[in-house]
Amino acid sequence: MTIEQAIQALAQKYADTLKHQINDRTEEMKGDDKSHYLVYHVLGVTDEEGHLIDLYQNKGRFLYKYAGSFLEEATKLCFLHKFPESATTKITNTLGTRPKTFEIDCLEGNNAIEIKWRDATTDGDHITKEHTRIRVIHAAGYTPIRVMFYYPNREQAMKIQSTLETLYKGIGGHYYYGDSAWYYVKDRTGIDLKNILEKIAKENTGA
Repeated sequence: MTIEQAIQALAQKYADTLKHQINDRTEEMKGDDKSHYLVYHVLGVTDEEGHLIDLYQNKGRFLYKYAGSFLEEATKLCFLHKFPESATTKITNTLGTRPKTFEIDCLEGNNAIEIKWRDATTDGDHITKEHTRIRVIHAAGYTPIRVMFYYPNREQAMKIQSTLETLYKGIGGHYYYGDSAWYYVKDRTGIDLKNILEKIAKENTGA
């Protein structure tokens, strides 16, 4: 199986799972208690609008979860194809007790790669935890690298990412996002992941 076929099979698996989850949740919601619609009415939202909002909120949670998991797993497949010894690895937190370990999404040689499809967090504690994580990785002799394909749109989330970028670079690591993230994967593995995904997307949507 070629890497393109492997990624296509992975995409189909995630698409099937997403469809199944959404269908199950849609059916489950038919029996939901809708007494909270009273508050929707107070705020000028009709039954129909309220139903659609609840429905797509649930669909959105599944979509974001599976979109992120798929892209992260597809990226790992690219590295495994080029570097068969690369793998997800856990290392002990040598700078604290919580958490006990930190997970490296892809350990390729000395490159400790964290893969994110996007990160829209606005939680300041996220910075502290990530700072500790990359210090632990650096102390273990690895180079912390963050690969994030889609940058957040909101100002507070963008500020968090800007701070994280400074932390990575300050400790001798690397931070790639947007076009540079796609290029990093292609440059390191020789696989044009974005091009493969665009082909699959075209086949699935006809766009």
